[in-house]
Amino acid sequence: MLKYIKGNLENIDGVEIYPIISLLIFFFFFVALFWWVVTAKKAHIEEVSSLPLDINKNEEQL
Repeated sequence: MLKYIKGNLENIDGVEIYPIISLLIFFFFFVALFWWVVTAKKAHIEEVSSLPLDINKNEEQL
């Protein structure tokens, strides 16, 4: 099955740029995600991590 797809893709001009673009998109996404995790404020992370516990407390109070 791969030979049929490869045969069709070989006929398209400029198709070799698409894997490079997709690799760059994924690379920059994960670099940005890593940068966000490293630079995130500890107070924000603690607040977000306690949200599930806060929701349960609010439901019990109702």
